Amino acid sequence: MAEPRWRTSSYSTHNGECVEVAALGDDIVGIRDTKNRAAGTLVVTQAAMSALIVSLRGSEVATLVD
Repeated sequence: MAEPRWRTSSYSTHNGECVEVAALGDDIVGIRDTKNRAAGTLVVTQAAMSALIVSLRGSEVATLVD
């Protein structure tokens, strides 16, 4: 498998205080903290990632990053 292509949100301020996501395989998404990549990666299914995004868009947290 090729190295994952990590990316940040287009809403990121590029100050190193955000999360990165990458496709890690079929239906698997990795999430990591840009400030502490050595801490590891949270691995979730695509369905779980989609549910998280939908949930955040409907909350006050989403307005803080939009």
